[in-house]
Amino acid sequence: MTAEKITISAIINVAKTKVWDYYTLPEHITKWNFADPSWHCPSATNDMKIGGKYLARMEAKDGSFGFDFEAYYTSIHPGENFTYEFDGRTVIVAFNDNNTSTEVIVSFDPETEHPIELQRNGWQAILNNFKKYCEQI
Repeated sequence: MTAEKITISAIINVAKTKVWDYYTLPEHITKWNFADPSWHCPSATNDMKIGGKYLARMEAKDGSFGFDFEAYYTSIHPGENFTYEFDGRTVIVAFNDNNTSTEVIVSFDPETEHPIELQRNGWQAILNNFKKYCEQI
């Protein structure tokens, strides 16, 4: 596995406290956690504490494919950032206050099966979906 992380970001025109809540509360996660409209996230749980488990079910709407995304928290600074691990990979999510907007920055270890650009585009699509969800509510 390469040591260089992939980093994506989005500026969300919403206050940081709301962005944090929408990113971490299961009732919101199920509304945005998918990269393509043909997919959805029918369920999510989030035990946000060190060692706590994050679990999101990702499925194609036609039922042709699905998987559980499961991770465990290794660091949490409420309202600021958190780190989790899954499949030997680390993800860091940071929330930066820009007065009337919030920058969300996600850095993650790539996997070795898919091209870097495909991974970056997929994670960015999910973050873009999150931005859209936050700004329309």
